[in-house]
Amino acid sequence: QVQLAESGGGLAQAGGSLRLSCAASGRTFSSYAMAWFRQAPGKEREFVARIMWGSGITSYADSVKGRFTISRENAKNTVYLQMNSLKPDDTAVYYCAAGPRVLPTTYRYDYWGQGTQVTVSS
Repeated sequence: QVQLAESGGGLAQAGGSLRLSCAASGRTFSSYAMAWFRQAPGKEREFVARIMWGSGITSYADSVKGRFTISRENAKNTVYLQMNSLKPDDTAVYYCAAGPRVLPTTYRYDYWGQGTQVTVSS
């Protein structure tokens, strides 16, 4: 079992920054993907960013490229999402997820955190 706990959400103004953290406990594997998703009110959950735990290879949604950076600190079993140049459209509950890649473009996110609220004012 893997447990994930997000922190770092809060209120920011447009153009500002926040850093989210996802602390993992329990068994993890070097082949795992660690990802951030978000869900805004009335919207479907959407992918934000992913990092492969072992290699550090990253991937981003087009909407956040150039503004958000995902990273990991292996010794602390922690993944971060640095969010810069925030926009009101970034307002959402942000979730951390973890799991293996099962197909070239498919990941099985078996583990999820509780979510942390990010609100960006205009």
